[in-house]
Amino acid sequence: MPRPRTYKTRAIVLAHFDLGEADRIITLLTPDDGKIRAVAKGVRKPKSRIGGSVEPFAELELVLARGRNLDVITQVNVAHAWLRLRDRLESTATAWYLGELADRAVEERAGEHPVYGLLRRACQLLDDGMEPGRVARWFESGLADALGVRPELDRCVECDRVLEESDTFRWVPALGGVLCPDHPPPPAETVPLGLDALKLLRAYRRFDVEALAALRVPAAVESEVESVMRRYTRFILEREARSLSFVDEVRHTDG
Repeated sequence: MPRPRTYKTRAIVLAHFDLGEADRIITLLTPDDGKIRAVAKGVRKPKSRIGGSVEPFAELELVLARGRNLDVITQVNVAHAWLRLRDRLESTATAWYLGELADRAVEERAGEHPVYGLLRRACQLLDDGMEPGRVARWFESGLADALGVRPELDRCVECDRVLEESDTFRWVPALGGVLCPDHPPPPAETVPLGLDALKLLRAYRRFDVEALAALRVPAAVESEVESVMRRYTRFILEREARSLSFVDEVRHTDG
C-alpha cells in the first residue's frame, strides 16, 4: 500500500539555511521519524504565511508533502512557542547549543528517538527560568544515556573497583568515566576530578530536575563539572560544538 502523499508530525526546528531567493531548508527533530530535512517554500517572502513560525526554539505541528528529494512544509501551527527563553541571551545561546547537540546525535530518518523528548523538556526548563548551565548539564547527561554511552561514575573503568571518597579520581572520556588511583592515566585526554564534582555528576544522573534546580553548589564545582561534561560530549559526538563559543561569549559579556 503506497504511503499517503501528505503527513502530519510535531517537530522542533534545529537549524535552517537559505535556498535560492525565497526558500529555506529546515532541519527538524520529530518524535517518530528522528531528524528530517524539509523545504519551506517562499518562507523568506514578506507575505509568507509560515515565515515567522519555522524558527528555532518552538515546537511545531506540521503538515508536509512528500517530495522526490526533500519533503515540503505546507502548513504550520505553533504548539509551544517558549518565548520566555528568548528574553535571556544565555538561555537563547544554551538552546542553540542543545539544538546543535541534538542535530549531531540523531541520524536522518532514524525513527522514534528519545532525544526529542529530552530537547523538548530542556526548552521548557529554559523557558521556565532554570539556570541555563544546569539545563545544559542535565541535557548532556541525558544525551549520553539516550545514546547508550552513560559514563561510569561509581566504579573504576579499569578495574571495576567501587570508588571511595578517599580516592583521587581522573576523568577519562576515552575509557567512559572515572579512573581510580590504582591505575596510571592513559595517554588519551584525561583530567583530575574532585570528589564534589563527582558527587554533582552523580546528582545529574539520579535527581529529578526540580531537585537539580534547587541545588546549592560552589561556582568552582559547577565549572569543573561543565568542563568534564563538555569533554565527554565532545568525545561521544567526535567534535566540539560550534555554538559553545557563543555560549561562552554571552556569559563573559553578562559577567
